[in-house]
This record gives sequence, structure tokens and C-alpha cells, in this order.
Amino acid sequence: MSRDYKKEYRDYHGTPEQRRRRSNRNKARRYMINQGRAKVGDGKHVDHKNYNADDNSPANLRVVSAKDNLKRQPKRK
Repeated sequence: MSRDYKKEYRDYHGTPEQRRRRSNRNKARRYMINQGRAKVGDGKHVDHKNYNADDNSPANLRVVSAKDNLKRQPKRK
């Protein structure tokens, strides 16, 4: 059984809330690159310390390895 990517986008990734979150994550990445703290293609992730992708304040952002960022996940309900 193959995945229906169009349905996934329509039902989840294309919703206004998810588009806003993705936009904020992209803004955080661009900010860190402009500050010289991250590089394009460096394999690192920009981590939101308080898990809130809407909070792009400089004190809330840091560059960490992909492994460390994916290991540090909030508890899901």
C-alpha cells in the first residue's frame, strides 16, 4: 500500500496552522544563518529551547546536532 502524499498535504501539512509553524521554523533557520551561527547544508538543526516554534526570540534559539535535537522531544499527549 503506497502513501497518498496529496491527501497528507491536504489534511495536515497544508492546513493554515501547519503552514504558519513551518514558516516560523524557516524564519528561525534564516535568522541563525544571517547571524553566522548556522551554515547552509551543515547538517545541524535550529532548536527552540521551549519547544514553541512560534517563539523565535534569539534567547530561545540554538544550533544543535540533528541527533541531539531529535532526541530532545516533548512528551506527547
